Formats: sequence, C-alpha cells, structure tokens
Amino acid sequence: MGFFSRKGNKASSDADSVASKFSRTNSSLKSPPLSKTTNGLFNSPSMTSISLPSAPDPNLDPAAYLRSVYAVRERSKLIYAQAQKDQLKHFEVDPSKWEETAAYVVSIIKVRECENVRDFAPDFHSIPPHGRWQHFDVGGRPRVQQLLTSWPSTVDAQERTRRLLDLFLVSVLLDAGAGTRWVYESKESKKFYRRSEGLAVASLEMFKAGYFSSNPEQPHQVDADGLKKLSLQKLATGLQVTGENPILGLEGRAGVLSRLGDALQSKHLFGTTARPGNMIDYLLSHPSTQASSVPVVTIPTLWEVIMDGLAGIWPATRTQIAGISIGDAWPCSSMPSPPQAQPWESVVPFHKLTQWLCYSLMAPMSKLLNIRFAGVELLTGLPEYRNGGLFIDTGFLTLKESDLKRGLQAYKDNAMATGQPNMEVVPLFSADDDVVVEWRALTIGLLDDLLVEVNRMLGLQGPDVLSLAQMLEAGSWKRRKAKSLRHRLLRFSLGYKDGHSDDNSEA
Repeated sequence: MGFFSRKGNKASSDADSVASKFSRTNSSLKSPPLSKTTNGLFNSPSMTSISLPSAPDPNLDPAAYLRSVYAVRERSKLIYAQAQKDQLKHFEVDPSKWEETAAYVVSIIKVRECENVRDFAPDFHSIPPHGRWQHFDVGGRPRVQQLLTSWPSTVDAQERTRRLLDLFLVSVLLDAGAGTRWVYESKESKKFYRRSEGLAVASLEMFKAGYFSSNPEQPHQVDADGLKKLSLQKLATGLQVTGENPILGLEGRAGVLSRLGDALQSKHLFGTTARPGNMIDYLLSHPSTQASSVPVVTIPTLWEVIMDGLAGIWPATRTQIAGISIGDAWPCSSMPSPPQAQPWESVVPFHKLTQWLCYSLMAPMSKLLNIRFAGVELLTGLPEYRNGGLFIDTGFLTLKESDLKRGLQAYKDNAMATGQPNMEVVPLFSADDDVVVEWRALTIGLLDDLLVEVNRMLGLQGPDVLSLAQMLEAGSWKRRKAKSLRHRLLRFSLGYKDGHSDDNSEA
C-alpha cells in the first residue's frame, strides 16, 4: 500500500485525492527498483540473480545486525509505518504537499541550477549516481579527469583506481559541516568555494601537494605514515584556516585522519603499504566477487570493508550493544523498548557516512575497472539535512508545537554562548535528539516513495527509471541552496563535535 492509502486518514478531502494518486507508487517500505543508471554503472537488472549474503540474525548477534546494510531500511520502516498511521511523535504530515514536493524535485532535475537551462532532459539516464566525484568537478571543471590525465601511461588502471580511492576516502572523511564563515580559494582557478564542494576542492589540491603521503616521490597517494605525520597546523594550512577564515571542527578532522592512519594498518584489507586504495585488491580477490565478462562485487562485501575497516576511527561513545559500538545509530522513543522488547530493538541505524562512502567509492571502481556492484538497492537515501530538509522546506513535514518551542529555546541558549555566530533563528537539536532520529528515519522512507513519484512524473518506466542515487544527485540533494537556506525550519547540530564526527552534515 502507498503512504496515504490507510483508512481513517485525518487529512482533508483534497489530501485524500493526493493520497489516491500517491498510493499508486506502492513503494513505501520497499527498496527502490533497479535501473540501468549511468551507462550501466553500479548495477543492472541482470544482477538480480546474484545471491547476496543473508542479514545477520538480530536474535543471535544484534550488534552485527545493527551494523549491517540490511538494518538501515528495515529498522526505519517501523517509524515510517507510524507516519502512515498518523502516529508520529514529533512531526505533522501534510499530504496535500506531496505532489508539490515531487514536482519541485522534478523541476530541479530538468533545469541546471546555475545556468537556468535544460540539463538532463530527455537523457535522464546520463545523470551520474550520487557521489563525491561530482563535488570535485564543481563549477564544471573536470578536476578528476585532469588528475587522471596528469599521470603517465605507465600507471595502470588498477593503480589509478587505488589513487582515486585514496583521494575519495580522505575527502569524504573531511567532508563534515565547515560552518558558514569558512571559504576555500582554489590555488588553481583562484575561485572561492564553500561547504562540501569547498572541502572537495581543498582535499583534492592537498592530495596533489602530497599532504597525505609519506613518499616524496609519490605525492598522489594516501598512506598510514603520511596521515600520522599530518599535524593540526599543517591541516589548517591546507584548508586555509585562519582566525578570519575559521572552520568548524578542525581538531576533530585531524583526529579522524590520525585514527585512519591506525585503521590502515589492517594488512588484509589495506595491504602492506597501508593505503585505502588497496581495498580494490581485497575486493577483487574476495570469494563473493564474481569474475565473468566484468567483475561483480556485492554491496555487503564493500560495506564490510568500510564498516569494519574504519571502525577504529570513531569514538567508543557511540551507541553500544553488548559493549560493541554501533556507529551512526541512535535510540528512539518511537521504537520498541524494554521490557516488551530487547534493548537492540530501540535503536535506529543510519550509517550515513558508510553509505556516502559506498556511493562515492563505487564510481572510480566502475569507471576505471568496469566493476559492477550487486545489491545496490540495499543502500538508502542519505538521511541528512539536505535530503531531510526537502520535506520540511516544502511543508510536507512540520515540527509539532511542543518540539518547536523546545528547539527554539535551545537555539536561544546556544546563541548566548561565547563565540557562537549569528544565524537564522531555527529550532536547534543535538544529533541524538528524538526529533532528529525520527526525522532521519522518515527521510529514508520518504525518499524511497519520492523516487517512484518522480519517475512517474518524468514518464520513466522499466529499465529507464531513475535510480535512487540518480535522484539524490540531480534532485533532492542538489536542490537550490537558496531555498534551503532561506526556509530552513529545522537544524540539528551534527558535524564534528567534541573531537569527532557525528555525521557529514554538509554532505
């Protein structure tokens, strides 16, 4: 059944009409369908026959289950189901805004934001999947391709892939909220960039200058020794941080990179040279990888490399089950809880950074080595502020009055703290607040349903439908930032806090 097909809907008759249209999507609580995506990148319908490993049994190993890719959509379904029953604790839903929300995303997909001309239509299949690659190419400059061209022909495709994986992983880890005052001036173009795109350009230029390498003869790599030698001052220099150009969480970023240096000592994942890019050798030799005309890597295998291989870079203060840190996973009062349920059942996992890394790292492997990935449909839309903010900006979700008052009071208290910048008056919540957890869980289900509605409005069917990653890239994530900044009704304090990253809030 669709989102608004329930009986006893309290919405108006107009909303019921919308509900009738929306119920045709028949997609909520399901992973999105496969599509051919960009020139066949990532996935294809023929891969549905490839068997994937089963999800860990939560009754036997709840920590392993909550850390798995399977748990993200499965657990968020419980809160999404409450929205379908109009039983959310923190948000009101306005069904009459659904088609407006979908139409807004469609308009963004059809129109290039910066040039106001038709962009992908009618060749929607050319939309690249969401990933870090496009951030490097901000402003229309093909920086990644220029980097590849700069390397001599003696560097083979597998080493080229290793180098890009080195770059992409470090860049994603640096990609947390930079704040409103930080700006980066490209040394090459002399143009200024902010936020996620600014961090992408900064990390690329630092990579080219050898900031992350211990080998002076090969600056274009990331290795454990190079990361361990990267001082706070050197990182600040690379990011152009000064008193007049501050960035949020500089110490936290330095700490994450230092701990990444420790994590790269895992030789079976990252090789004897301790480089992120060596994961390609592990993936290609993994028993689950199928090598026919093209190599096929399963998403659970890639997920395992990222989740387990990088586990040491995050603090142990995260949510734990049986003493095991779960990562980006948070208790929510809307979930089953003891004594009626087991402790693990109250937790909603998101693993946004792991998913962001999966989306980002797949691109170099696909483009340079023609690797395909089975199980991409297990990944969800990223539950972060740009995607989740879409449904608030359009009025589809509205914060309930009691939470609005609480969030505004938190903003006032925060604004009076020393050193806090002036900003728009918005409700403020911490990353572990029940409001934020409910919002992020809703975002996952709403993006799944939004994808079906967007494809319907675009008239795309069968293998021509957009994938979830394509809609994120061209629509929900890349919506006009001006609208996002003007009409933000909810803000949550993610990003680097207390020396670590709770979430890439700018990603």
